[in-house]
Amino acid sequence: MSLNKVTMIGNVGTDPEMRYTPSGAAVTDFRLAVSRRFSTRDGNQQEETEWFTVTAWERLADTVNQYVTKGMKVYVEGRLKSRSYQGNDGQMRFSNEINAQTVLFLDRGGTPQWNEEQGGGAANAPRQEAPSDPAGSESPSDVEELPW
Repeated sequence: MSLNKVTMIGNVGTDPEMRYTPSGAAVTDFRLAVSRRFSTRDGNQQEETEWFTVTAWERLADTVNQYVTKGMKVYVEGRLKSRSYQGNDGQMRFSNEINAQTVLFLDRGGTPQWNEEQGGGAANAPRQEAPSDPAGSESPSDVEELPW
């Protein structure tokens, strides 16, 4: 048995960009900034930010493209995907991406939330899951609540 699962909470750093594969599958990408604060040995507070590319497929891609905007706080759950490519300077580059299976919109205040149980439409209920079926390999999970 093996497991490839990553969970992150962060701020959306770019508006989503949607495209379609040659076979017609919807794909949406956005950048996610995940920060942590820590104290140095001399007591100074510092913040460190890591950036990730999040990729959503099919129905989740449509939902993310429609509702996610730069600056939103989101919870992302999915698989870590590594890839390599040749940069413009000819050097090999490596990136880690998150292939999203779940995106929860954590911002409150009227932001529409995805709720498949209500017929696949939007509802103004906080912390609801945007389920996905990336590349047809995963089944949507039930709406989950964050533990805090």
